[in-house]
Amino acid sequence: MFNVNRRGFLKLTTAAATIPALSVPYIARGAGQKVVVVGGGPGGATAAKYIKMANPQIHVTLIESRKEYVACFLSNEALIGQRTMDSLTVSFDSLKKHGINIIIETVTGIDPTSKRVSTREGNTHTYDRCVVAPGIDFRWDAIEGYNERTSATIPHAWRAGAQTRLLRKQIESMRDGGTLIIVAPPNPFRCPPGPYERASLIAHYFKTHGKTKSKIIILDSKDSFIKKELFIQAWSRMYGYGTQDSMIQWVAGAEGGQVDKIDPKTLVVQAQIEDFKADVLNVIPPQKAGAIAATAGLTDHQGWCPVNQKTFESTLHTGIHVVGDACIAGSMPKSAYAANSQAKVVASAIITALEGREPETPSYVNTCYSIAGHNYGFSVAAVYTFDDAKKTITGQAAVTAPDASPVALKREVSYAHSWFNNIIADSWQ
Repeated sequence: MFNVNRRGFLKLTTAAATIPALSVPYIARGAGQKVVVVGGGPGGATAAKYIKMANPQIHVTLIESRKEYVACFLSNEALIGQRTMDSLTVSFDSLKKHGINIIIETVTGIDPTSKRVSTREGNTHTYDRCVVAPGIDFRWDAIEGYNERTSATIPHAWRAGAQTRLLRKQIESMRDGGTLIIVAPPNPFRCPPGPYERASLIAHYFKTHGKTKSKIIILDSKDSFIKKELFIQAWSRMYGYGTQDSMIQWVAGAEGGQVDKIDPKTLVVQAQIEDFKADVLNVIPPQKAGAIAATAGLTDHQGWCPVNQKTFESTLHTGIHVVGDACIAGSMPKSAYAANSQAKVVASAIITALEGREPETPSYVNTCYSIAGHNYGFSVAAVYTFDDAKKTITGQAAVTAPDASPVALKREVSYAHSWFNNIIADSWQ
């Protein structure tokens, strides 16, 4: 970590984010060439949009199974009623205005030899280059007693939508004095600060909705997490962390936080040292790349997609680029902003490949905001580069100072909301 002027660092990250797209010169070539994008999240939508903007002559098709995208980022606010589900929901209509062909179908196969994408609806789509942005899937067999079927009553809420609504209803219905347990996943997973922000905002809800005797227990197989010091500082200031009256208890892996078994009927969680009884249970399972990535042969033995981190082209199948949460991207986290930044690199790489040119060395960025309570936010912002010698992405990051003033912490919340609006516009509008 390093200390820099906040405004200067944000200018630097903004500039880096635009490098891949702005460095692509428009050349009147590519007529008839086809790019198929699988997945309409921040990675897929941004890649489709920036390829089409860079060279309008390329035929860009985006295939997505959902008619609308529901953003996971800032969905923790929806859990406590500070944000509507409608505010998280975006349409693909604006992408159509860029000349992108939007197809609502479910992709079932990608053939790298014939360069064809097939769908459940019986259609095939040919491509010269393919972008796969499948997001995440869950390892349903990782915790005894928890699977896809039990998630219908014990939500993960790690895909926004019906699961978010279910967990919100359970939070609202929980008795004062009850216990809500969050089972945090092992690394790597989507949105590394997310479980701890979730605990913070639920504590805020309890504190402001007459449930001040309620407790939140985070059972964690890890011994640390991103922005840990800032979260603990926030919990100490607002929720009594470290005292007998603390609303939040974090149980690290070394202290018995590893969960072995769950009883879905009694909501008893069996951890390594002791058992915990929940009134509301939120299990965030271990994760892997979205299902289509495995079906297409794009994943390794750990379930993630190895790529050339300079271009995000799969190292297993040529002509297919994997972007966002599903790919292995060096020191970049699995986040919406990282996916958006990677997608611009992919757009540049595809344009240069289709024009027979060598890709330029890219830059990448990520900023991650966390909201811990009323007018209390903090962030980490990072700039990444591709290390030619090590063939991997490395970066430097700056975090909110631990002695940040209340005014600065309040400003971080407004930054988070502005960031949300900006990434929605940049990716889908």
